[in-house]
Amino acid sequence: MGTGSRRVDVCVVGLGPTGRALAHRSAQAGLRVAAVDPRPDRIWTPTYSAWLDELPSWLPPSVVASRIEAPTVWTTTERRIERPYVVLSKPRLFDALPLDDVHIEAQRATALTARRVTLADGTDIEADIVVDTRGLPKTDRRPAASAHGIFVEAHRVEHYVGAGEGLLLDWRPENGATNDEPPSFLYSVPIGDGTVIFEETTLGVPGGLTQHELRRRVVTRLAAHGISLTGDEPHESCHYPLDQPPPRRFRDKEAAVAFGSRGGMMHPCTGYSVADSLALTDTFVDALLSGTDPVAALWPAKARFVYWMRERGLAGMGRLTTEQATAMFDSFFRASPRQQRALLTEHADPVGLATVLVGTVAHTWPFRWRFDLVGWSNRNRWGKYTAQQQVYAPKH
Repeated sequence: MGTGSRRVDVCVVGLGPTGRALAHRSAQAGLRVAAVDPRPDRIWTPTYSAWLDELPSWLPPSVVASRIEAPTVWTTTERRIERPYVVLSKPRLFDALPLDDVHIEAQRATALTARRVTLADGTDIEADIVVDTRGLPKTDRRPAASAHGIFVEAHRVEHYVGAGEGLLLDWRPENGATNDEPPSFLYSVPIGDGTVIFEETTLGVPGGLTQHELRRRVVTRLAAHGISLTGDEPHESCHYPLDQPPPRRFRDKEAAVAFGSRGGMMHPCTGYSVADSLALTDTFVDALLSGTDPVAALWPAKARFVYWMRERGLAGMGRLTTEQATAMFDSFFRASPRQQRALLTEHADPVGLATVLVGTVAHTWPFRWRFDLVGWSNRNRWGKYTAQQQVYAPKH
């Protein structure tokens, strides 16, 4: 034990949106809470988005910076998804999660166990439960989400993405990549601050793509729409694994409980995690208040089965060419709204998810491409391509 200690009910390590929400809601429920983060007052840097109906009711409407009533998906044709989609305001989300009743340690945690956190200054925090919300480990050769986004003033791009519009997935062949290179699509939404982000994204490719390659592709797309850049536009980048599993059912009882993206809430097929984590925060807190296992509450058998099936979908995506990925998404977005939600957002709808996965494979053409989707051929299509040494830009 260190030179001093503090006793609390809950100690949250990591104050990203997930950790801050868990600390906030735990304190509101009357629990004694400590939080550990080297920079607890830092506003987060990534852009966070969600389907509006995913957000918990306790969040105020002010956290929404931009709303798109029916985002667009481009595959072989244009489709509108009749489901409101929002971009979150990071400062307003931060302010909506005050930690006035939380003891904050602005330093690094050097060791975590189920009931103790050792801090860099040698002191300890003892807790009934320690929750690790520090985000994801290194990607290495794991199936990854890689993206490079450029923020452009809205008035310069209104002919491409206008006010109240958004491109959720744009698979049009405008990024300069060939079918012999790992596929990527464009994601573009108004941020709510007078800019629009244009983000070239790849999902599921082992090891991901470099920031240099993704930037080249997004610049090429913009040029195809008559938009030239000065080079001074702000940008953001991300690179993280998509296959971080939920805590084991019979986990090590001496280890801290992982929550958020570190605890299986990173969606394997989409790379989204914040909305699901926010929505499940009260499930975690309610389990603490009732004295039940929060992991069991968060991950019943149906939810674990859903995660397993999504991992199968991730593996299929990670071996497709651009043409195959376009055909696969074209098939998926012909499914019913319930089936789409089963894949995109529902935490525990295995019947809906199984239906849409089977339907997506069955309606992907040409027929032979289904063999790649299910792994009967080209199981490691991009392994050699991405095994070369790649240098990634800083995350943000």
